[in-house]
Amino acid sequence: MRVEPTQLVPGCVLIKGVKGKTSKDLIPQKTTLTEEHITVLKKFLVPSVEVAAKLATGEMFEPSSILRQEGPAKEKASNIENSTKLSVKDLYNQTVEEFKKLFSGWQNGVPLDLPAVRKLMIPLLERLDEWDNEVFSLSNLAISKDYFYHHCVAVGIISAYIGRKMGYRHGEYLQIGLAGFLSDSGMAKIDPAIIVKKGSLTHAEMASIKKHPTYSYRFVENSSMLTKQVKLAILQHHERMDGSGYPLGLTQKKIHMYARIIAVADQYHAMTCSRPYQDSQSSFHVVEQLQKDQYLKLDPRVVHTFMEGIANFSNGSRVQLSDLRTGEIVFIEPNQPTRPIIKIDGTEELISLQNNPSLYIQAILSNQTIS
Repeated sequence: MRVEPTQLVPGCVLIKGVKGKTSKDLIPQKTTLTEEHITVLKKFLVPSVEVAAKLATGEMFEPSSILRQEGPAKEKASNIENSTKLSVKDLYNQTVEEFKKLFSGWQNGVPLDLPAVRKLMIPLLERLDEWDNEVFSLSNLAISKDYFYHHCVAVGIISAYIGRKMGYRHGEYLQIGLAGFLSDSGMAKIDPAIIVKKGSLTHAEMASIKKHPTYSYRFVENSSMLTKQVKLAILQHHERMDGSGYPLGLTQKKIHMYARIIAVADQYHAMTCSRPYQDSQSSFHVVEQLQKDQYLKLDPRVVHTFMEGIANFSNGSRVQLSDLRTGEIVFIEPNQPTRPIIKIDGTEELISLQNNPSLYIQAILSNQTIS
């Protein structure tokens, strides 16, 4: 069928290739379209394209349900469009609320709908510039009783952030963000009582939890809308460099780089959040713990990139220490940026955090909150 680019959705399959200005194929025949392909078609002002009647997933493609539709669907499209007008904090909270509904459906046997997932997460990931270093404070937005939902959304954001900092291109770090978001989707197959349990898990309950990466992979393994790399990342995000992870106990080069990124994002957000059975920890303290793990369990390059982001302060920055004293950074050691020398307020005392391992930076006092 021939449709306009505005009617396309990710998963549409091109029957005929689309020619560019040089007569070469802009997008080849039989391509499964992504959001990026559709954006290109719109920017090149392609009037229409020929696509298959079925999406790559096997579902029927009904363009009339995407365009020129009145009633609830039209209202939904308006809401998506208005997401660009929301503050990044409001969009984050809206995404968490919408994710609750998606996850509830998965728990009740509804198949994972990749176009719906993309429409939910991509607008948030596209606004990484507005998060900047506030990515490290996402735990401040998490509500304890809804920790799981916040965690999934936050891991997606942090994973995309790290991917971009590591030099991955736009489309690729968006894929890393989607992989981070979907990495815990398989928890929908776990007994809900285990997910919300406040106390320590039994061995049997932990064994059940360790199955969730496999369940997450099963959700997406047949989707043509995600790359093989993304699927591997979803399966491997709990693997560790020393082989101590799960579900396969993989080591070193057998673990895909996307999975290594998600591992750091997942661990960081979990440790900085307040949960019924765990108090939150300082972002700086957590990063230092991740730094210790980089020699065995985590990828050093990923940890170093993440650490550079959180330690993006300078001489003159005001901080609060773990003993609640405040002061000003006067010297930063390049090899240990989270352990600078600090002049304590109201005194002439200089404290080197390198020489005081029990002390750490609790907060940067000059940081602005997410708006």
